[in-house]
Amino acid sequence: QVQLAESGGGLVQPGGSLRLSCVASERYAMGWFRQAPGKEREFVASISRIADTTYYADSAKGRFTISRDGAKTTVYLQMNSLRPEDTAVYYCAAGLSAERLWRGLYTSWGQGTQVTVSS
Repeated sequence: QVQLAESGGGLVQPGGSLRLSCVASERYAMGWFRQAPGKEREFVASISRIADTTYYADSAKGRFTISRDGAKTTVYLQMNSLRPEDTAVYYCAAGLSAERLWRGLYTSWGQGTQVTVSS
């Protein structure tokens, strides 16, 4: 089972930026989900194994960018123009394709990293 380790969460003011990272033990399609208090976990973005396809939730389009490094085992989520409603635990996930992750089908989860957007 692929191992995932997220980092990069923290406290940021509204309008600010954060970059989350996730290191995987193997090369899979990867994605980000988030779960806010009292809400269900929701899809944020995903990227294919070779970084040629990406999917975004409507809430992330135009503000968040998913990418992966040259070795394809680290995925990033650059989050700009953050809003209080982006506050959540962000989870990295691995799956068989970016589309399957978009559909909520995953192979493994990371432990999560807290993102708090507040003044």
